[in-house]
Amino acid sequence: MIIIANNTVRPPTPETAVSVNPAPASPRLLVADQVAGAVYVLSLPDGRETGRVEGRHLAEHAGFLALPGGRTAFVDDLAGELVVLDPYGPDTGRPLTAATVPVAVPAEHLAADPTGRLLAVTTGLGRNWEAWSDLLTAVDLGAPGGPRSVRVRARTGEPGVTVLGGPAEEDALVVLRHREPGSFTAYRHADLMSAAPACPPAVPAAELPLADDDGHGDAQDPLSGRLFAATGSGVRRARRDGGALVAEEPLPWAGAGRGYYLRLDPARRTLWSCVRGGPADPGRWPEWTNDAWWHSLEHDTTGHIPLGPGLVFRLAVAARRTAYARVHPDGDELVLVTTDSDSPAVAARLPLPAMDGAPRPGGTPWDGVQRRAVAASPGSSLVAVTRGGHGEIHLVDADAAPGTSPLVTTLKVPTPLNDGGHLALISPGDGAHGDPVGR
Repeated sequence: MIIIANNTVRPPTPETAVSVNPAPASPRLLVADQVAGAVYVLSLPDGRETGRVEGRHLAEHAGFLALPGGRTAFVDDLAGELVVLDPYGPDTGRPLTAATVPVAVPAEHLAADPTGRLLAVTTGLGRNWEAWSDLLTAVDLGAPGGPRSVRVRARTGEPGVTVLGGPAEEDALVVLRHREPGSFTAYRHADLMSAAPACPPAVPAAELPLADDDGHGDAQDPLSGRLFAATGSGVRRARRDGGALVAEEPLPWAGAGRGYYLRLDPARRTLWSCVRGGPADPGRWPEWTNDAWWHSLEHDTTGHIPLGPGLVFRLAVAARRTAYARVHPDGDELVLVTTDSDSPAVAARLPLPAMDGAPRPGGTPWDGVQRRAVAASPGSSLVAVTRGGHGEIHLVDADAAPGTSPLVTTLKVPTPLNDGGHLALISPGDGAHGDPVGR
């Protein structure tokens, strides 16, 4: 094993908000400190800061959404705005912030149609214990006169969202994945955009009941128009048939537990998740089991790979690896799983430096503790993982040859990245927008 040490590089702070990068083809890392209220743009692998947006508090649950042209969207949960960033814009004189538009908050999930023009934002709990908001925002970034948004009422809860179709079809569907009772509920995006002021109730175009009331995790395959939802009994599938939704056979978890997160590797058209098993008590999280779960949409094959005990949640897809950050009292690690074969397997386990304020046995692993965010690009071998509370990001080459150190560098940002921060890694032409759901 290779221990990732604190070989820290502090990128210089630019005198202005953005600086010119002489190597526009290099990958970019977006680093959000949602607590401090800042988003940094770093050039990789040197970590030089090429842009910064201050006073922006990213909605961590909704995350970053990849858009065509290397752009990225997120929701500012304090300002109540969708923000579109153009990380390569400053290289050629374009502004870093490409667009903003009002949306309802607290943002729960964020998704776009495959063209990146039509978006939807759902609302969730925020800093509340019970669901209270039923607001849904529809966005048209290409509307005449500039980006436009409309807010309507849907159903109280914590809905996931996907956007099927696109502007050319004139009947794009915003599909909400609801809990209690579980359902896919579809609205015509055009109907939402034509709604009256004052947040009127939206009228569904179609509804498909789900057998489970515990959905958590959503994905869409733009090539087939299918959508997927992670539930306790498996991954629920549906396809569009005109203006209706048709259910398909669910995908099994193929083992004990269930996945709470779901994403698409657009390069290999493979779904990935982490299946969690073990005790229901959150205080016993060190006993949770975790398996990397995958399903090939091309070959209709499914498998899972043991990752180890503790907390594993979000994952990131690199060019030839899928990366998982695992947190455990005995030591944290970055687990890299191969994706360039028909039989994925663990390629490396890289120990990570401990976090001050890390989760402890007996308490929940997400309330008032430090966490880790992980990011990668399907067009790069680089993987980034944060050290919450320390303002550090470890940059790893997932394709490093056996016997060599995979650590490229440890980057440092000016704020501590409390709660783990949030990351997005972008490389030119990586096709990341083929996964049109916020991460």
